[in-house]
Parts: sequence; structure tokens; C-alpha cells
Amino acid sequence: MVYVREDVQQLLGMMAAVGGPQMNEVDPETARAMYVQMGSIGERPVPEGVTLADIEIPGPAGPLKGRTYRPANAAADGTTIVFYHGGGWVIGDLETHNSLVAEIAKLTGFNAVAVDYRLAPEAPWPAAVDDALAAARWVATEPAALGFKVSRLIFCGDSAGGNLSAIAARAIRTEFPVAAQWLIYPGVDMTNAEGSMQDYAEGYLLTAAGMAWFGAHYAADVTHPHASPILSDDWEKLPPALVFTCGLDPLRDQGRAYAGKLIATGNRVIFREAAGQVHGSAQLRQAIPSAQADLEGQAADLKALLA
Repeated sequence: MVYVREDVQQLLGMMAAVGGPQMNEVDPETARAMYVQMGSIGERPVPEGVTLADIEIPGPAGPLKGRTYRPANAAADGTTIVFYHGGGWVIGDLETHNSLVAEIAKLTGFNAVAVDYRLAPEAPWPAAVDDALAAARWVATEPAALGFKVSRLIFCGDSAGGNLSAIAARAIRTEFPVAAQWLIYPGVDMTNAEGSMQDYAEGYLLTAAGMAWFGAHYAADVTHPHASPILSDDWEKLPPALVFTCGLDPLRDQGRAYAGKLIATGNRVIFREAAGQVHGSAQLRQAIPSAQADLEGQAADLKALLA
């Protein structure tokens, strides 16, 4: 029998009762609107004590939107989180993840910069990767434009953003100090089609059909390490990793496998899995109250990882 948390079950039951088309049954523009609507219903308000400011980040194909988050208790050492949002590289933006990034900044006490990279299908792979890497390099070298000191980076992101975080942490570590990579239910293996991808293929928010829809629009070379970082040949001396997975997530097994490979190749890892929890829960902390505790646990894990 599959264990489902009570608050998760309530949300799943409510969504099943409402019905309507799935994201993979509509066009990207409609799916983006559906994603925004879900967040407006299920997410907590932006926490107090964090100062937000919109910025412009130079990108390889033109300016990118960005947003800085400065907690009142910001660490003075210049540790800065670079955050990439999830949404299958097709949906999501600064607004869909605004509360989450603000909460992360407040819980960790680190300044954060959210990056609004280009989305597919208008800008297919590797546009998102190119933007993510360009933004990271800019954050590391242009602290005056941010208004705060930047001494080392933490790459953080959920789902597709976890994918970009893993890629950036590997690529940037030889250029700038990278303190950690915080991967929240990351998509790190676009070739994966078994295990949890089958076990939780439908009925738990993210679906296997949805992942196929995202993949078709993203149009990546799925065996390239800038699409499936688990297939990289480069595993030595990677930044310490916090890997978080959810028990009812189609992406669960690839997150587990990525953490396992990091450990097997001698890297420092803290792995946390939320039993009975679903993909996307970090943005649904109002509708799934237990997801707030999951996030607070990860923030504590991050501090332990950095200690």
C-alpha cells in the first residue's frame, strides 16, 4: 500500500474532484497560466523580513529578468544563493517561485538571486543551460550591480531548476568558489523511464505524460551531460550536495541515483527524502502544510553541509 500524507491526500482529492485538462493536454501558454493559478491557490505568502528587488542580468541572447532577495539577517560573508526555478524548462518564472525563494533566503540567512532563464519551446535546449551559466558567472563577478558582497555561490533549484543547478555547480566550480548545490527533487536523467517513473506515473501531481510533454518541448539531446547530468564523466571534487526527493515523485529514483553516484565518487552529500510527499510540494506549502517542515529541514541540512 502506498503511503500518502494526510495533507497531500486532501490536495490530491480536491484536484481530482475539480477535474479539467492536464498541462500536457494543452499548449505551453495555457500550461503556464495553469501553473500560476495553482501557485496562487496553494502557495504561502511571501514572508516578512526579506527585501526584494528586480534586476536585469546580461544573457547570451539578450537581457534576462532576475530578482534579488535580501533577508534581514543576511550573512556578512558573501555566501549567495543562485536559484533556478522549476517547470520542466517550459513553464514557471520569477512569480511562480517568488514566495519559495524568499522563504529560502529567510531560512538560510543568505542573499539570493533568482534567474528567469529562457523557456522552451520558444527557446529549446540548450538555451536554459546557456542562460543559467551566464547568469551564474555574472552574479559571481558583478556584486556591485546586486548591491551586496558575493564571495561564494550556492546553486539551488527545484525540478528543472535542480537540473540546471547540478549542471552549473559542475561547470562553474573551477572558475569561482561554489559552496554547495541544493537539488530539490531534481530532474537529472532524461533517459529514465522505469522505477518511480512508472510507479507514480499518474495521480500524484507530476505525471510521466507530463514529463514526456516537457521533454518534447525542451528538445534536448537526452544523453548530453547538459541535459542529463547523471551521465557526466566528471565527478571528482564536486561541490557538497544537498539532494531532496519526494516519496511519491516520478523523479524520485533519479534523484536517489544522483545522490548515490555523488557519494560513490567521494563527494560530500546530505540526502533527505520526504515520505508520502509529491513533486512540486515546495511551492504548495499553504495547501500542503507539511511541505513547510520539509523546507525547514532542508535549510537545516544546508547549514550542516556547510559547517
